[in-house]
Amino acid sequence: MTTKNSNTPIYLLLVLQQLIASGTHIVASSLTQEVEPKVALFFRSIIVCIAFTIFFLLQKKQIKRIEKSDYFTLVIMGLLNIPLNQYLFLSALEKTSPPNVALAYSLLPAFVLIIAAMFLGEKLRLVKTIGIILAIGGTIILIAQKGFDFSSTSFQGDLLALTASLSWAIYTIVGKRFSQKYGGIYATGLAMFMGTILYQPIFFAQSPEINFELISTKNWLQLLYIGAITSGLGYAIWYYALTKIEAGRVAVFNNVQPVFVTILALIFLDQQLSTDFFIGGSLIIGGIYLTQRY
Repeated sequence: MTTKNSNTPIYLLLVLQQLIASGTHIVASSLTQEVEPKVALFFRSIIVCIAFTIFFLLQKKQIKRIEKSDYFTLVIMGLLNIPLNQYLFLSALEKTSPPNVALAYSLLPAFVLIIAAMFLGEKLRLVKTIGIILAIGGTIILIAQKGFDFSSTSFQGDLLALTASLSWAIYTIVGKRFSQKYGGIYATGLAMFMGTILYQPIFFAQSPEINFELISTKNWLQLLYIGAITSGLGYAIWYYALTKIEAGRVAVFNNVQPVFVTILALIFLDQQLSTDFFIGGSLIIGGIYLTQRY
């Protein structure tokens, strides 16, 4: 039986993963102001594939044969990963603030619980249900800061962030068994390769030409971070943790992300936060705490 103390290294890795993810919000927010999200995602996916290729060449023992019955799962993981989650994430950061996007991602544990209850038959306790209601209430306050104006850029960004968070929750559940079977790092690499392949026709259908002159040295460094560090190291840690502990316990670490992102946004982006942000954020984090604690 796994003890609490034996999980400590995994928890420390997850804290590192959240620090990486939090930095991604800041880096990607700056990047998408200068490079279109679809172009940024194209290079991000290529960079992470190069990173995983190098890793697998150095660690040949990581390579395993994929059973035919698992290819469908891999395709779904690829779709959820790059064409949906990562594209929606970058598009959201182009339109709304990094703290708002981070709070949307903190809803991940609630989404996981709801999906598990709807499709896996898991029962929700009263306290967990109350926690989900509080988190949803906080979300409503958050996205209503400037009114429910569907034409508002920030409102659209918040909705994109929520959709990205939901796709990440589905990705987490769908990929759990796959990552346990093939290993967290290998599963992550395969999902990245598949997602990149599936994104190519979508990208080139919209962007037949790429103007490299519009991408600065700073942009390339930002792409390297969100590609190799976030999508490579960060995602690998996430799925490695899923092979060791329950999905709900992994997902709860997203609760610290809004705190990290808010601090970084205040330091690097001179972000101004409203009272509604703190009220909505407190309800979201408090609600998620109830869903995981009881």
